[in-house]
Amino acid sequence: MLTGKNRSYLRGEANSLNPVVHVGKDGITDSVIEQLDAALEDHELLKVRILESTGRETRSAAEELATATGADVVQVIGGIAVLFRQREEDSNFKL
Repeated sequence: MLTGKNRSYLRGEANSLNPVVHVGKDGITDSVIEQLDAALEDHELLKVRILESTGRETRSAAEELATATGADVVQVIGGIAVLFRQREEDSNFKL
């Protein structure tokens, strides 16, 4: 669980990132979850673009993705969600 200070720090770190995973008209599928899981393992902090064609609100889709991958939702703005999952070892972030 992230504190307010942690979220603030991570929002600042995510500012320069580009979306790594895109959720399209097919919605949240097993392949999207696998791709997101691998990306979180590599990057820890990343942006996900959730297109309007999914037919879902960005916040609910982000929370479903976070639950499926064991990540935390840092921020949701427009169609972009920022997710974070800290590695057990060799983390780039000291929270």
